[in-house]
Amino acid sequence: MNRTIIAGIGSYVPENVVTNTELTQFMDTSDQWIQERTGIRERRYVRRFEETTATIGAEAAKIAIERAGITVSDIDFIIFATLSPDYFFPGCGVLVQRILGLKDVGALDVRNQCSGFLYGLSVADQFIKTGMYKNILLIGAEVHSYAMDFSTRGRNVSVIFGDGAGAVILQPSPDPERGILSTHLHSDGADAEVLSMPNPGFHAGAHRPEWRPPVPPQKYGGVFITPELLDKEDFYPHMDGQAVFKKAVVKMPEVIMEALNANQHKPEELQLLIPHQANLRISQFVQQTLRLRDDQVFNNIQKYGNTTAASVPLALCEAWENGRVKEKDLVCLAAFGSGFTWGSALLRW
Repeated sequence: MNRTIIAGIGSYVPENVVTNTELTQFMDTSDQWIQERTGIRERRYVRRFEETTATIGAEAAKIAIERAGITVSDIDFIIFATLSPDYFFPGCGVLVQRILGLKDVGALDVRNQCSGFLYGLSVADQFIKTGMYKNILLIGAEVHSYAMDFSTRGRNVSVIFGDGAGAVILQPSPDPERGILSTHLHSDGADAEVLSMPNPGFHAGAHRPEWRPPVPPQKYGGVFITPELLDKEDFYPHMDGQAVFKKAVVKMPEVIMEALNANQHKPEELQLLIPHQANLRISQFVQQTLRLRDDQVFNNIQKYGNTTAASVPLALCEAWENGRVKEKDLVCLAAFGSGFTWGSALLRW
């Protein structure tokens, strides 16, 4: 059976650099406060009214396509992972299809937030191994800056997230010494609302009685967007940072070890670990738990913040461009995020 290889990789980050100091204009915070809690120094925001999740995803895709040595017409399937789609529906996959000028190929949208790229990678791996597709375009992209609360009330979330995109071209290879060795996916919805953006939504308070909107005057409808929701500005992301941290520092090392054990490898054999760039403190905790050296872990959250579904491909691309990933290197990708969902992938570059 063929192995799935990353034949080309690309990334795109907006030109607009937003420092911690700039954020102090909008909320009660400081560069020191943000760096101590997250490790972030700056992030990127898209050009308003010009760039979207789909457009920046397409930019990353163009680079990946060129580096793979193929043309757009060679792509036979698209997978797009994001939590910030241009529209509630349709998804960004078909928008990228239109931007790139592709005709009639399938497009799948993945809504697994921070672990979305890894879920998409696992799905693509199965398609490649079965011979169904030969050139899969997998994109992880986010535009958070359009929807965050830039006030002191929302600072715990808003200072963390940035905009960006990463993309890969996945192809089959007969080389047994290269490609994806295994992928491992998990979820636990017990505390789904701990990291969530519940409104506007179609839940009508069914999961949480305290979120139930007032009874509308009409028989049907009227519970998706209500006057009360708008008055209270109850449409921003919600996160219990401590709860996320406590879960992530347990599940991230577990799923990394799951991938290593499944392939009879040890942490010291890794050339590089690319963790989801959620918080530098989480990455450092994972590194310490697995007793990895600094040269075995790549972090770039300091420059880009948390780009959720884009963070793993964005970091992987930068590591490859910097010469940190070479042919036949043993590389592990791992992510944890909203849902909760988490996963890992082990591959030979």
